[in-house]
Amino acid sequence: MHIGLALLMILSVWLRGDWRNWQKYHTVMLYYAIGNLTYNFLTANYFLWRMDGDFISNHTLTEMIYTFIIFPGTALLFICNYPSDLRKIIKHYLFWIGLYVGVEAFMTITGHIDYQYGWNLVWSAAFDCIMFPMMRLFYKRPLLAYFISIFIAIFFLWYYKVPVHLPVEER
Repeated sequence: MHIGLALLMILSVWLRGDWRNWQKYHTVMLYYAIGNLTYNFLTANYFLWRMDGDFISNHTLTEMIYTFIIFPGTALLFICNYPSDLRKIIKHYLFWIGLYVGVEAFMTITGHIDYQYGWNLVWSAAFDCIMFPMMRLFYKRPLLAYFISIFIAIFFLWYYKVPVHLPVEER
């Protein structure tokens, strides 16, 4: 499932993305990847959701597929095809949010994603409604997006009581 999504993303970027000008979008691609890496680091012992590996990948490899292929590809496709007309902008957001919710619902049904500690598909859908506007904001105003992202992360860590233990230096 996850490997198939990665291959589909590569094909989509090749067919519909402005991959020749990827440098124009690479900061948004990195923003999304860093967000996923941060989630995995902060919740390593308290995952709210967890991708289950495919037949040839474990959890770590699956997260690497998402972090380095699927999520950057999403960012590139989302930003490079961003319309200018308000009606089309709304359709653009609805398409991407609907696509992410639909794929995640399918992954939930097929057992490729597990939820814990109260997280569920509704929370994922709400997060998608935040995530896509944040990608656009990052493209336009990166410092503001970083600032807001910190508060979004703090909210989710607090709301879900994620035990964040900072490493203590041993002497």
